[in-house]
Amino acid sequence: MNTAERLSKVPPYIFVELDQMRKAAVERGEDVISLSIGDPDLPTPSIIVDALAEAAKKPENHCYPLGKGKPELLEEISRYYAQQHDVRVDPYEEIVALIGSKEGIGHLPLAIVNPGDVVLYPDPGYPVYWISAHFAEAEPVPLALRPENDFLPDLEAVPSDILHRTRLLWINYPNNPTASVAPLEFFEKVVWFAKKYGFVVAHDAAYLDLVFHGHTAYSFLAVKGAKEVGIEFHSFSKTFHMTGWRLGFAAGNSRVVGALAALKANLDSGVFGAIQDAGIVAMKNFDKIVPELVAVYEQRCQVLTTALTNIGWRPAAKPRGTFYVWLPTLHQRSSMDMTKELLQRCAVMVTPGTAFGNEGEGFVRISLTAPEPRIKEAVRRIERANII
Repeated sequence: MNTAERLSKVPPYIFVELDQMRKAAVERGEDVISLSIGDPDLPTPSIIVDALAEAAKKPENHCYPLGKGKPELLEEISRYYAQQHDVRVDPYEEIVALIGSKEGIGHLPLAIVNPGDVVLYPDPGYPVYWISAHFAEAEPVPLALRPENDFLPDLEAVPSDILHRTRLLWINYPNNPTASVAPLEFFEKVVWFAKKYGFVVAHDAAYLDLVFHGHTAYSFLAVKGAKEVGIEFHSFSKTFHMTGWRLGFAAGNSRVVGALAALKANLDSGVFGAIQDAGIVAMKNFDKIVPELVAVYEQRCQVLTTALTNIGWRPAAKPRGTFYVWLPTLHQRSSMDMTKELLQRCAVMVTPGTAFGNEGEGFVRISLTAPEPRIKEAVRRIERANII
């Protein structure tokens, strides 16, 4: 039986392939240190788990959770924006709950993009940006993120005929995979371009609150005029260590939020009510939970980058946030060759930069999602293997 042609044009999801490589090494009896996928190793805070357990017993949560989300969840998200980012967002018109931000990112082009429209996306970047454009029969056009530009896209370099055909621009800061942070001036420039050429801006802000000491990450919505042109996606997965729970939200322009909500109404039935209740508790305890988690990642980042630098392997740029480190490959190895060598010789699993696009060639991404002793052991193995 033949499958849809659109699926045949999409390569296998790289993280599934990497996980198969890891499992094969484990089956060979190797002690693999996995620093690949961005799945936090620390458990979901117990206050959130306890809230879910209690909420799951409530009969009202056993029904279809239709609509944009529970009013209290939407109100807590609005309060979060006001308290953490000094942004005013209408809880009922400008926010929609998502079954994880990946779901919303995947569905947005279907809601606002027509066949043949251009979708601009960062390269390297989250693969779902261009894949969702492909599924919407749009034309995905990559924007190179390079060290010499502080991993910011050069919008002035985009041909005007492309900009005139653009319907959607994806940006993502703090950035996965490069760990860079965008200045406010960049967001202001994005708003100017969006207004001039009439396209929508979608800011993937999954790591907005995972910023290291001494650095500031801005909500795109904090820029004057941003809500006139775009929306922002957030994830409970990274911020609260709720990756398997599947809870996120989009906020911003009411028409774009409404279009996404209308599409979702025809494709899913909303987020399980008990998970929304747990999300409410997470938001209420933001100041108790998030700073402690960020401190853990900042310490791990310091340990990893110092140890790697000591053996001669320097990051492409100093990480300012997220829980990733972006490293150039050694001795002109390809990204995949470097990844395979680290797995075969050191039993250390990383992610090849090409998992994030052509501009990722020549880099690998290391995730800080392992305890400090395992991170130190990974560096010791690399040093003993004399790979540097």
